[in-house]
Amino acid sequence: MSTRIRTATGTRHTRILGVGAYRPARVVTNHEIASRIDSSDEWISSRTGIRTRRWAGPDETLTEMGAAAAGKAIAHAGLSPGQIDAVLVATITHFKQTPAAATTIGHRVGADAAMALDISAACAGFSTALALASDLVRAGSAGHVLVIGVERLSDLLNHDDRGTAFLFGDGAGAVVVGPAETPGIGPVAWGADGSQSDIITQSVSWQELRHDREVTFPFVQMEGQAVYRWASRAVAQVARTALDLAGITGGQLDAFIPHQANLRITDALVKALDLPTSVAVARDIVDAGNTSAASIPLAMDQMLASGEVNSGDTALLLGFGAGLAYASQVVTLP
Repeated sequence: MSTRIRTATGTRHTRILGVGAYRPARVVTNHEIASRIDSSDEWISSRTGIRTRRWAGPDETLTEMGAAAAGKAIAHAGLSPGQIDAVLVATITHFKQTPAAATTIGHRVGADAAMALDISAACAGFSTALALASDLVRAGSAGHVLVIGVERLSDLLNHDDRGTAFLFGDGAGAVVVGPAETPGIGPVAWGADGSQSDIITQSVSWQELRHDREVTFPFVQMEGQAVYRWASRAVAQVARTALDLAGITGGQLDAFIPHQANLRITDALVKALDLPTSVAVARDIVDAGNTSAASIPLAMDQMLASGEVNSGDTALLLGFGAGLAYASQVVTLP
């Protein structure tokens, strides 16, 4: 006997309904960092574009920052916390294997019944989680999904490492994904090049630290030149694929919001994609540093708040980082 199984009914289209952000109170200048790494403000800013970054204080925990950004996104979407069916948190700096940060953040914002899980895709984490959220809504597995990118990278910094000490910052950004009458989130172009997974990594594994207490804490480390070559060349093709999948050209964009890795990488991508000057380009890295999974939603929120872009504009998102993972899609801004 064959039994027919009922399937969920979703929606044909999705879009971002709201966005929110949280930036820690403490502003850290290049001068504060430079003395420990025999560097200077000029050297740091000329190579990365970074002038300042935010580092979280003791009370600005990963979950506190994530919940603050999430609450703003839910309010911006005009929803109540009880309407959130799933919480996806993109992060690499939640130091507990279990429970997931998403469960705590979901509870903090009042979405207690929501499915909750963390996603580890480093700087590609937000765009990856956004694609999964869109698919959940389209499939009918969720009505509204809260997507959060949040990092406390200052916890993983070796402050004496001349290659990374000045790069990273902390913060959180969030969006709510829900149903739409017209397409608001394009198909995702994503993947990973595991053959190069060792060029951005932790110095040692947590397992090594457990068995040898003399091992140095697992700091984040990277081969800067290798990352630059990969990001400024190979990643541009990922963005082109996302544009093709969405059926638009670079000239039809209103905004380009890439992961805020390095200002030189952003400028190289703009050139490789041949984007016209009419396209607003996110350069939040200047004041926020590299915030990994939080960088795209933080930049999106900043551009909307400043009036650089408007609700309804078309933007290309592009995440890329450790793994080497990447994800890109075209979206309508909330």
